[in-house]
Amino acid sequence: MQETNVYTYLTPIALFFVLLEVGLCLAYKRNYISFPEAVANFGTALANQTVNVLVAAGVYVVYGYLWENYRIFTIELNWWTFILLLLGVDFIFYWVHRWGHAINIMWAAHSPHHSAEEMNFMVALRASVTQRFSSFLFFWPLALIGFQPLHIYMMSGIHLFIAFLHHTEFIGKLGWFEKYFTTPSHHRVHHGVNFPYLDKNFGEFLIIWDKMFGSFAEEREKVVYGIYDHPNSWNPVKINFHFFIVLWRYAVAAPYWWDKVRVWFMPAGWRPRGLPEKQMVEITTENQIKFRPAMFDNARVYLLVQLAVGVFLMLGVISNLMGWNTAQRWLGAGLLWWHIINWSGILEAKPWLWISENLRVIATLYAVVAINGLFQPSLLLAALVAVSAFSFIWTNLYFRPGSPKLATAQEI
Repeated sequence: MQETNVYTYLTPIALFFVLLEVGLCLAYKRNYISFPEAVANFGTALANQTVNVLVAAGVYVVYGYLWENYRIFTIELNWWTFILLLLGVDFIFYWVHRWGHAINIMWAAHSPHHSAEEMNFMVALRASVTQRFSSFLFFWPLALIGFQPLHIYMMSGIHLFIAFLHHTEFIGKLGWFEKYFTTPSHHRVHHGVNFPYLDKNFGEFLIIWDKMFGSFAEEREKVVYGIYDHPNSWNPVKINFHFFIVLWRYAVAAPYWWDKVRVWFMPAGWRPRGLPEKQMVEITTENQIKFRPAMFDNARVYLLVQLAVGVFLMLGVISNLMGWNTAQRWLGAGLLWWHIINWSGILEAKPWLWISENLRVIATLYAVVAINGLFQPSLLLAALVAVSAFSFIWTNLYFRPGSPKLATAQEI
């Protein structure tokens, strides 16, 4: 299964575009990327990669059963069936995406992506763990038609990469191309909280679906990014599950049992009877207050090093680079989640971070050495010890509860 994990091949390409955009921001002095949100986005992306293996397994089992027993045709992949499959994935995803904005429980799965308050390639990486699972609840008709599960999974990854390319402010409008295909301009509108932009431009490959089904809007006024019920946290757990918690609180507070159930499936914004109305005031460039808490001073260099460690752990989980077995991959996934949760502690200057990071450094070093059998001198062992020593010393110098903090976060 790992040999066919398309994300193993797409991830390095996405990282290249991320670095390219960072370089362009530095070269042209654009403030499209802020350091804390970029780290939070990247960390969320690394953690979410750990679920792709589970999603792939589910696709192969469930879709495989449907394909083996109920398929109408047997479709081999060539250039024209490749295009048909791409169009099929794009059409289904248009509706999944639209429902993701219209149904509370689906918005809970999708909203972590929209909670970013910027537009850049790192925002494209900020997808929720539940979004991957929920999307694949709807692609099964393609298996019944006759497309093989492996090809559906592969195409969903390619389709996701196409969507990735829309998340930038460096590219303006693209003339005739915009008549048929989704562009960065279209997708900036989709991420806008400006009232004229709400729930528009759901297409990821073709924009014609939006024009056909009445959900198209052109980019005119400056886009304001974010959501109306922000998690106000860099913690990936809170980012991923914030709106599920909101819905749970609505369900608990609802005085009517029927409302406790249907709140999960009602249109986004619906509130149970008996709860006070919540007026939505338009977020504009003038009144938007972005989430920018104080972070520990001297954190930037440390976090850049830890980003590389996070990529190392992610590759161990999703690829055969480390040769880890299933149990070891689960352990690696747990360490990776611990790793990025601690990043949020640094970015928010949390007092619990000091103890948690010291324990994580020790646990990660021990686990990676034990898993890989690094009991003899080697370059990998030397690198692990060096990074761990650096992490331990830096944490105890700069991340203690009373350590100095930066009042405001800076752009990259």
